[in-house]
Amino acid sequence: MNAEIQSLTNQAKECADLLIPLEHEICQVIAGQKNILERLIIALIADGHVLLEGVPGIAKTLMIKTLAQCIDTGFCRIQFTPDLLPADITGTKIYNQQDCTFKTVKGPVFTQFLLADEINRAPPKVQSALLEAMQERQVTIQGETYALPDPFFVLATENPIEHEGTYPLPEAQMDRFMFKVLMGYPSKSEELLILDRFTEGVCYQPKPVISASDIKKIQTVVPSIYADLEIKKYVTSLVDATRNPKEYQIPLASYIRYGASPRASIYLMLGAKAHALLRGRGFVIPDDVKAVAHDVLRHRILLSYLAEAEEITVDSIIDQIIRTVPVP
Repeated sequence: MNAEIQSLTNQAKECADLLIPLEHEICQVIAGQKNILERLIIALIADGHVLLEGVPGIAKTLMIKTLAQCIDTGFCRIQFTPDLLPADITGTKIYNQQDCTFKTVKGPVFTQFLLADEINRAPPKVQSALLEAMQERQVTIQGETYALPDPFFVLATENPIEHEGTYPLPEAQMDRFMFKVLMGYPSKSEELLILDRFTEGVCYQPKPVISASDIKKIQTVVPSIYADLEIKKYVTSLVDATRNPKEYQIPLASYIRYGASPRASIYLMLGAKAHALLRGRGFVIPDDVKAVAHDVLRHRILLSYLAEAEEITVDSIIDQIIRTVPVP
């Protein structure tokens, strides 16, 4: 077993070395927000999708666009608006009068790196157009199914403070996102760096530093990272505590209406493995699980109306779950 773990550690170190230039190149454009950037990279190499939430003007779109520019893949951005139609995302069939046939015109979803900007501005019918693409990695256009490019990565952004003209994402679609990441304001020193980069001279243009094949290679290594049985039990206990909080004596148990789905356990384990790989380890430790727990669980726990009235946040409940569930 030790030889196997050592072999996995060597693979993890090789993969982590491939990702160092990616993080460095992005940091030439984005000031600070290293924790957010790490979450995006973890989701990318774990083959999951990300919902990025933050107020306007904090470089959500710029960070995602820069990440795509630093990877040698296809990239497409969709600006979600109330008048958008499902066919605007997936594509449609157009009648060709010359030969009396229908031609399939593929939509912008047929790319490797898709940015769904302000996803909550589009009505649910349009939001659901992404469901099949995100889960099955395929799109059905008028009865015909087409496979999407591989790798396929969806990054969606939303504004938490502007509610006029927005449509909350259905729980079924929220569950398709591996992470829900909250992006905050930069620090004063980081904002000074932003002024230097974007108000004086020519802005830095990022270049591709890693290929799609390298990303695919890393994605195949992540599931093989070793997780002991006790780690797996810890993951299932954390998720079970969201469903049966009273059994774990969680102080705010009465505020939880619905707990996390089994998909949370899968993403929690994959996220922990990707977190371990980034640190050059071929095995998972409890700190890896804790590091990604908030991002995996915060959009999968539904609170009661009483919790909202008393301003109890999901993150505070997750903090209590992590403190209460025994660590192996």
